[in-house]
Amino acid sequence: MLAFVAVLGLGVLLAGSSGRAQTTSERLAMVKAMTFDVFGTVVDWRSSIIREGEELTTRFGFEVDWAQFADEWRGGYGPAMARVRSGELGWLRIDDLHRMILDDLIPKHGLTPLSEADRDNFNRAWHRLQPWPDSVSGLTRLKTRYVLSTLSNGNVALLVNMAKHSGLPWDAVLSSELAKHYKPDPEVYLTAADLLGLEPEEVMMVAAHKGDLRAAAALGLKTAYVPRPDEYGPDREIDTTPDPDFDVVATDFNDLADKLGIR
Repeated sequence: MLAFVAVLGLGVLLAGSSGRAQTTSERLAMVKAMTFDVFGTVVDWRSSIIREGEELTTRFGFEVDWAQFADEWRGGYGPAMARVRSGELGWLRIDDLHRMILDDLIPKHGLTPLSEADRDNFNRAWHRLQPWPDSVSGLTRLKTRYVLSTLSNGNVALLVNMAKHSGLPWDAVLSSELAKHYKPDPEVYLTAADLLGLEPEEVMMVAAHKGDLRAAAALGLKTAYVPRPDEYGPDREIDTTPDPDFDVVATDFNDLADKLGIR
C-alpha cells in the first residue's frame, strides 16, 4: 500500500510499506522495452495524406481541399472502430476500415473517376506515411538501450510496409490486430507485453495521445508523453499540457533519449 506520493524534480517518489522511497529513475530502470503509438506519434499522417492527394490532382486534375479530405479520412477512424466494438461489424483490419471510409469520401469529393487500382493504391497511402523529422534519429538512439516495437491500431502489414518505406528501426512490429482489439482496450497492451516476454511494468508506452497513455498506465506500463502539436495542422489547437502522472515528458524522441540518459 502506498504510504505517500510526492512530486520532486524529474520524477515521482513512491514509498511502500518498507518506507523506502522509489525514485522515477529506479522505476524506469525496470523498463526493458518501449512500445510506440504510430499514427501522429511517429509519423505525420496529415501532411503525408495531403501530399498523396496532391499527386492525384497532378494526375487527374481533381479540385479537392486535400487538408479537409485528410481530416475527414482520419476523422472516420474512431467511429469505424466503434462499429466494430459494438458488434455492428465483425473484426476488421485498419486497412479495411480505411478503405470503407475512403469509399464514402470518394463520391463526396468528386473522385469517382478513380479506378479500382487507383483507389487501392490511394488507400495504401497509410503504408507510406512520412516520419516526423526526429523519429528515425531518436528511435535509433533509444534502440541502443531498449527493445523498440510499434503498438498501433494499424495492422501488421501496414506497419511493416511503413517501416520499410520510412526507415523506422523497429525490433518488433506489434499491432492491435494480434489481440483482435483496438486501443485503448486493455487486451492490446497486455498482449504486447506478453509477446515481448515481459511484465507490464517492464514496458514503456510512448505516445502523443493522453488517452493511450492513461490506458497503458492503468495496466502498470510506464508512460512517456511526446506531444505533436502539429498533428492536426497549424490551425487546430490541441491540449499538450503534460499529465503529472506520466513518467517522462519530452518534446521529441531525441529529447526523450536525452531525458533517459542516452547520449
